[in-house]
Amino acid sequence: MHALDMDRPDVQLPVPIYVSERGELGPAAVRVFVSDASARCEGRARSTLRHLVSRAARVAAVLRSSATRPMLPFFNTSGPCIPGEHYMLPPQRRLHDVLELIESRRFFTLHAGRQTGKTTSAMWLEDHLNATGRWRALWVDLETARETNDVARAMQAILQVLDDALASRHPAMARPEASERAAMLASPQTAVLAYLKRLAALDPLPLVLLLDEADGLVGEAMVSFLTQLRHGYIERSRAPFPASVVLVGQRQVRDYALKNEDRRTLTWLGTTSPFNITAEATTLDAFTEAEVGELLGQHTAATGQRFSPEAIARIWELGCGHPWLTNALADQIVRRDVKDRAVEVTVGHVDAAKETIILERRTHIDSLMARLREPRVQRILAPMLTGGLAENDVLDDDFAYVVGLGLLRWRAGQWVIANPIYQEVIPRMLTHARQGQIAHQPAWYVRPDGSLDLAKLMADWQVFWREDGHLSAEAFRYREAGPHLMLMAFLQRVINGGGTIEREYGLGRGALDLMVQWRGQRHAIEVKLRRDTETEERALEQLWRYLDHAGLEEGWLVMFDLRSTQPWEERLHTRQLEHRGKQVHIVGC
Repeated sequence: MHALDMDRPDVQLPVPIYVSERGELGPAAVRVFVSDASARCEGRARSTLRHLVSRAARVAAVLRSSATRPMLPFFNTSGPCIPGEHYMLPPQRRLHDVLELIESRRFFTLHAGRQTGKTTSAMWLEDHLNATGRWRALWVDLETARETNDVARAMQAILQVLDDALASRHPAMARPEASERAAMLASPQTAVLAYLKRLAALDPLPLVLLLDEADGLVGEAMVSFLTQLRHGYIERSRAPFPASVVLVGQRQVRDYALKNEDRRTLTWLGTTSPFNITAEATTLDAFTEAEVGELLGQHTAATGQRFSPEAIARIWELGCGHPWLTNALADQIVRRDVKDRAVEVTVGHVDAAKETIILERRTHIDSLMARLREPRVQRILAPMLTGGLAENDVLDDDFAYVVGLGLLRWRAGQWVIANPIYQEVIPRMLTHARQGQIAHQPAWYVRPDGSLDLAKLMADWQVFWREDGHLSAEAFRYREAGPHLMLMAFLQRVINGGGTIEREYGLGRGALDLMVQWRGQRHAIEVKLRRDTETEERALEQLWRYLDHAGLEEGWLVMFDLRSTQPWEERLHTRQLEHRGKQVHIVGC
């Protein structure tokens, strides 16, 4: 009910006037109360009350009119998708393998990167399985137990969310009494095991648990939780226990234990573990290009606003079907940039939206970039930025962990950054703090005709590198990639004034390729580290291939000389030459 604030300052009314959500003047009791109050009023006050009731009726009519207009769905960028409220694709499309595993009564992980639809999928699974009448499914979020090393506190939090979920969504289902839970929690190392045994015994239907944010548990609490689940799994032929348990999160179970002492305790992780299910069967695929078009088409059907075929292709290309990136680009465009539904969305709108999302460091981008500080991530991304190879001590599990975070994917037989947006975001986030400390202004490098004076820019870069840049580069967490990151920070500081930088990098490429887009012009830059084994001829050949692929006749080769015996006078130089018909500017650093 809504109170209508219509009081006249000169009249003290004995009762507020209420209008319901459907625009009705409240229940009969309220109307009687208003009538009684009116009878008690005299003269002008009674007339005023009748006037306000009349006004309330008119407002009610307006509310009824607005209530009949359906709220348009929108692109969701936070939390699970809600049918009717958000544009969304059918979750079941991505869950065929998951349903098969549940039917087989398996324990497994459903893992994928941040904001890829895990919670939406888990909630759909709960509704779908319960609707069959063959299962008792329960989705719970273990967020309240995350980062809690204390076993007693973590088990208490887990039992509480289980009990709350049952009370809310299965109120008729029998569950352990409060006194039973208290007795179970007296022995926290077996509390979850005892609770789930009792819960399964009280219900004739097989129980399916969907445990969201399970990989947020840490330390001893995580060890105890997984151990209790394993005991229940092993003994379930002799004692009641859930038929299937799904651990939902960003990581496979073998990556839950990050500390060596945890791994020693959980010697069965990845071997005899009940969660030893292949990743392909338990991850969520990205949207296909056709599905991205289908999702955007829902907005067109609802509003009439079209996305050009090129814009649809560009959204898919930038996000590679990542659900959050797809929705974030579309939301930025239709909710903030192109509100006129008669205007068709173009590639230009998509590229502008991408830049906004990166510059504003939306929550998804910010939280993902926080992972860049982790040593396991750094060991893989640092050589990618330089075009080198990962060190010999990098394990397959390290790659699997970074893939689970959503940062990498496997394409054409090699590891690559998951999508072009992440590929741009990673170096920009790593250089953001340095970039803000560079005093050089974009206007210094713009010619009178508006073109970019790249020769002057590179000359000033060399001065900056000798005076300050080489020292700042050593302070990067990614020290091996320090020279590359410092150059990108310098260029980004200048290019932000009227252009963009596209980056291509990866393991084994041997170089970092940069493409500066400036007001219709393209400038190709290849960045190499020169060691004793690296020759200029090999670098020139690689740049030639880059220029040939880009359809350019001119390019820049920046070579950082890491040979400690070389004096600055020999390191810093600029030369121009022709290589296989291409004009090349060599910038020594």
